[in-house]
Amino acid sequence: MNNYLLQIIQVSKSFPGVKALDNVSLNVRPGTIHSLMGENGAGKSTLMKCLFGIYTTDEGEYILDGKKVLFASPKQAMENGVSMVHQELNQVHTRSVMENIWLGRFPGLPPVYVSHKKMYQNTLEIFNKLDISIDPKSIIKTLSVSQRQMVEIAKAVSHNSKIIVFDEPTSSLTEVEVEHLFRIIRNLRDQGCGIIYISHRMSEILRISDDVSVMRDGKMVNTSPANALTTDKIITMMVGRELNNVFPPKDNVPGEVVFSVEGLTAQYRNLKDVSFKLRKGEILGVAGLVGSGRTETLEGLFGLLTLKSGKINKNGVEIKTGKPSRAKKHGFAMLTEERRATGIFGILNVRDNIVVANIKKYKRMNFYISSKKMSSDADWAINALRIKTPSQRTLIRSLSGGNQQKAIFGRWMLTNPDILLLDEPTRGIDVGAKYEIYQLMIDLAKQGNSIIMVSSELEELLGICDRIIVMSGGFLTGDLDAKATNQEEIMTLAAKCV
Repeated sequence: MNNYLLQIIQVSKSFPGVKALDNVSLNVRPGTIHSLMGENGAGKSTLMKCLFGIYTTDEGEYILDGKKVLFASPKQAMENGVSMVHQELNQVHTRSVMENIWLGRFPGLPPVYVSHKKMYQNTLEIFNKLDISIDPKSIIKTLSVSQRQMVEIAKAVSHNSKIIVFDEPTSSLTEVEVEHLFRIIRNLRDQGCGIIYISHRMSEILRISDDVSVMRDGKMVNTSPANALTTDKIITMMVGRELNNVFPPKDNVPGEVVFSVEGLTAQYRNLKDVSFKLRKGEILGVAGLVGSGRTETLEGLFGLLTLKSGKINKNGVEIKTGKPSRAKKHGFAMLTEERRATGIFGILNVRDNIVVANIKKYKRMNFYISSKKMSSDADWAINALRIKTPSQRTLIRSLSGGNQQKAIFGRWMLTNPDILLLDEPTRGIDVGAKYEIYQLMIDLAKQGNSIIMVSSELEELLGICDRIIVMSGGFLTGDLDAKATNQEEIMTLAAKCV
């Protein structure tokens, strides 16, 4: 007899043109947090989706609590004690929090009668247990990304699961919310639950893990106790080589002011009297807690929200954006925070997703589009950003989250923008790919492009930016030299009451 709660034995899975999993084995002990790491496309999420009944394995088996299991659907997996909190949230946006949690198992006698009172009480009970302060009657679409993430965690807990998989759960959380999540996860572990934790954030892995497994190119490379590992050891196993620096050298030199914002205020959103300047070849970071107005600032510049007042000046001339098409003409490009909801076109292939923002440039004689030129540009993006895809014709939704993100990045590079607006550009991307994105940003800055980047990772802002502005409650509370500041000063300004 062994003491494993879950055994994954020699699992293989292939998709057209690529072998995603190659004889992968993994053992999870009860009452432990087992972290699963690897570069984008290494097979982590695929392995978990096979367990969860989203994909069917080609070979291998799963043994849960001593019994062989093969789930045909996520519903079957959850009914048998396996839950998964996905990186890309899949919720019914127009329904309430409690309806999303109990979907498919409403209390009462559905569809004849549903007890909303019982549903509300059950939801409150779970929220109190997890210390989550969200109104169960709130509509999902009115919540922030981090609040929606907490709802998904509550849903997983509501199934009394033996195994809970967390796929990049902190990618949209602030430091305070991360600590809250860790308390929840440790509590679940102490109750005997087996936690499988997928993350690219090295600092988190060594803090929260009992065991760590590393995958590379669809294979399991190593499994070790967390206390026997270091960040450098994990990175070397992940990428197959030593990665001496997390951030490339910042050798861009900002020049004269080419862009300024004066008194930017949104009509219906949390953005109030924001003013700042941006220099040529500068990388400007935007820090702040969730709800501080970081995303709203970028959306206001790109014409995604209605402005009440304020001026936007580029090269000394006042411009009006108002809508994305007009912002594009003024040389703006924006990479949004939620890749799945507002980034990729899931039903289209990789090529079409890369070239879609540049489609007018492929017109020939005004009545047909040059497929050859589109393929050539897509090839450039795939090679330049090292996008892992079997081909240009592969549906983008079948790629890993990080490779989807790089495809969107390539899309905007093809528009030759002067000013890039990047909202969490490295969210869900592994350490090796992050370095490539950072290097691309610095290279663009050296060519004279200016970049405004929102990030929840303070280490990232300090490592890549020239200057950092801090937001709180919709207001600008600080403008800092990245070389002369630190995380404590940024957090103090981010928590400032205005």
